[in-house]
Amino acid sequence: MNAELSYCNDCEIVFGRLRKLYEQQAQDIICARMNVPLTALKKFALANEEGFCEYPDIYVRIKFWDAYLKERAVVKDDSVPSVQLKEMDQGLYGGLFGGDIRFLCDPTTGLISSMVYPLLQNLSEFESLVFTTDENKWYNRYIRQLKVFVEGSRGKFGISHLIAINGFNFLFELVGGTKAYIAAEETPELVKKSFTLAYQVNMSVQNTFFEQAPLVAGGTCSNFAQWLPGRVISESIDPFHMASTDYFEKWGRDTVEKIFSVFDGGIIHIHGNGRHLFEAAATIKGLKAVYLGDDRNYPPAFEIIREAKKKMKDIPFICLADFAAFEQALKKHQLVGGVFYNVTNVPDIDTANRCMELVRNYRV
Repeated sequence: MNAELSYCNDCEIVFGRLRKLYEQQAQDIICARMNVPLTALKKFALANEEGFCEYPDIYVRIKFWDAYLKERAVVKDDSVPSVQLKEMDQGLYGGLFGGDIRFLCDPTTGLISSMVYPLLQNLSEFESLVFTTDENKWYNRYIRQLKVFVEGSRGKFGISHLIAINGFNFLFELVGGTKAYIAAEETPELVKKSFTLAYQVNMSVQNTFFEQAPLVAGGTCSNFAQWLPGRVISESIDPFHMASTDYFEKWGRDTVEKIFSVFDGGIIHIHGNGRHLFEAAATIKGLKAVYLGDDRNYPPAFEIIREAKKKMKDIPFICLADFAAFEQALKKHQLVGGVFYNVTNVPDIDTANRCMELVRNYRV
């Protein structure tokens, strides 16, 4: 066990492997997380219903994550134990302006996430918005949850960065998706002004995170990537999944690159309907890694990872992989290098650890 994170198995080895992956020093290696059945998650599923819920007791939440991460500390994979403030997810950004936040419980993962209804009827109301952290209910909750999680995780596990809701994503929070696209055509100057406010809000949220949550071994814990060297943020290009590459170039690239440049880069995720953006995303300045999502009616990322690698060159990927398919490809030496595989449905801890011996010796 590592002295810095007591719930991390072979952390010095893990940090070294992840550094090689995300600094693009070794395209011939693979990394993996083994997801095994856990008692803590079974108990959570029995005690919590799926669907909408209230903002949870954060002391109960950190107690759950402590039990969950302590239990899986015996798994000798390439994961870095951390917990994300998923409760603050997308809801925080709208909540800062008095938005109607809704929380959603997923018993299968132990996560409680948040969303928010559109704040404005029309973007013309945008000028009335004022951002301040003084006596702001949701900013105070954000800082309080950060402090509780940092204290509850101290010496055991890390705190993952949280998603940025910037640029067009912030516009979605203001007026909803349909009106956001219409506004870009009808009132582009007002859209650009909203982007300025979005940048201000996101810089405040992200800087507060790094002020409160200590780096681990000089890097940032990540729900997608596990750990990356330096101060790295998580961004979203979701609005451009439903638009052309040209639309991304016009409305998305600058906002992503601007905020990446303030930190030590960032990561993005791409869903099934956004795979036409591979080549454009590959050239985002400061991009450290891409999580490929699995979505209904699209081939699993694991099945198209080789094609994706050709389009995005040396950019490291993170993707889900079912254990049966992953093990078969591993033994046949058919896995693509430069990828972090998040392996699901691993039957037990012993199987996971035996598989990891092959993973760490694998070379493309």
